[in-house]
Amino acid sequence: MVSILLPVYNYDVRTLVKELLQQGRSAGISFEILCLDDGSNEKYCVLNREVTSWPGVRYEELPENVGRSRIRNLLAQRARYEYLLFADCDSGVVRRDFLEKYVAQAQSDLILYGGRCYDDDPPLEQILLLHWFFGKKREEIPLSKRLADPYHSFMTNNFWIPRSVFSPIGFSEELHRYGHEDTLFGQKLAEDGIRLLHLDNPLQHLGLEPAAVFLEKTVEAVQNLVFLEKKGIRLTTRLSKVFHYLKSWRLYALFFLFYQVVEPLIRRYLLRSKHPNLLWLDVFKLGKMGEYYSR
Repeated sequence: MVSILLPVYNYDVRTLVKELLQQGRSAGISFEILCLDDGSNEKYCVLNREVTSWPGVRYEELPENVGRSRIRNLLAQRARYEYLLFADCDSGVVRRDFLEKYVAQAQSDLILYGGRCYDDDPPLEQILLLHWFFGKKREEIPLSKRLADPYHSFMTNNFWIPRSVFSPIGFSEELHRYGHEDTLFGQKLAEDGIRLLHLDNPLQHLGLEPAAVFLEKTVEAVQNLVFLEKKGIRLTTRLSKVFHYLKSWRLYALFFLFYQVVEPLIRRYLLRSKHPNLLWLDVFKLGKMGEYYSR
């Protein structure tokens, strides 16, 4: 029936695997859970090796980090069943019928996306607030809005896909940095006319990262966006639309002068604010896009 695929990197997956095991057994379906570690620190490998002895679970460690796209393709290649359920390793299951909801909607030509949610309460650690605010405002998208723009709302944290649909597409392994592999995948689905249905079946994102790490990954995502555009692949993101709008009206040079002056202040604000305004994160990303475009 389904192979549950968990790309693992520097996170303890035992709680997630245990919950998915229980739900798979309760659903009475044929399933496996495949965990593939992408070069994690040894302390996490030691913890996660425990799942090797659990019936229905396969755990394997790669000798080096291969990246978010490559590891998902490897998981799909190792899968045994006709359906694939991808889930991020730092996820928490919030519905007791999480797996059953996917099984009930399974069709041989249909992709299902369940969504993402965050804790309603902000984290106590100030350094985690930027990631939490971003997640609540930009990634925790209500079902009604996801249905209105299904391909643009697609993310890779929690989706069900027939193996026969995934195999010809896969994830682009040209992207070695963090970010936009899901945007590119969703755009490919739209271009190929592959059916995509959104469900109210979220996984909670638990792995909040310190603001400095979050900003570093934000920069990597901008680099990926520019890399794709220079190869002739323009993704339909709000950032790229604003960037090219300003360029077309010859306004970006003026914006960039402003950005160069305020960039240190923006960075300090985003790192230290207890209630960060995401508009300044957008300004930061827009400035970084100009930086990488000019290289």
